[in-house]
Amino acid sequence: MTDGKDMIGMENMAGKGFPENPGAEIVLASQSPRRQELLGFLFPRFTVRVSEADETLPEGIAPDEAVRTLALRKARAVAPEAPGALVIGADTVVAIDGLILGKPRDAADAAGMLRRLSGRTHQVYTGVALLGGGREECFHECTGVTFAPLTDGEIAWYLSTGEPFDKAGSYGIQGYGARFIERISGDYFTVMGLPLHGIYTRIGRFYKSFGAKLPNY
Repeated sequence: MTDGKDMIGMENMAGKGFPENPGAEIVLASQSPRRQELLGFLFPRFTVRVSEADETLPEGIAPDEAVRTLALRKARAVAPEAPGALVIGADTVVAIDGLILGKPRDAADAAGMLRRLSGRTHQVYTGVALLGGGREECFHECTGVTFAPLTDGEIAWYLSTGEPFDKAGSYGIQGYGARFIERISGDYFTVMGLPLHGIYTRIGRFYKSFGAKLPNY
């Protein structure tokens, strides 16, 4: 169950854009080691700039809108520092019962999230923003993830690994949390935090629209 929604706008970005600099560098506005590793599968060379964007959101915001909004904020926060570059921002949330589950505040919060996910299917949304050459493009993808029923002992053990505390929904599909997942419906990399195929195809269109080739090729 993967879907995408595009939102394209035009703004005057700081510095020169793609038409003047077709070999523009790629900048990832994220300190996430997972996103850095994943982007490396697409582009061997890119720069990382940590975004200090405000991540507060209004109550009741839909998860798809939330991830697109935050991805765009992150990219916009970094763009003035990277004139001429293509800036990529991303954000991921877990949603269930109409609630958005971000990163846990503490162990009790993480345990509560895991109990809510236990034995049920939830959705993972990742939003991506691409900024460069005066253009902005945002999209999101959604993947369904089904958890096996978890015992209190399994939850306590998982918390002891430390893995849940920096992850939306309090679990990592690529780590110890993989043992709890019965199945997924959609793109695996969306759950990891960066939908690679969606990014690759859209960046290709981005460069093509300026008559440029993808960098690093």
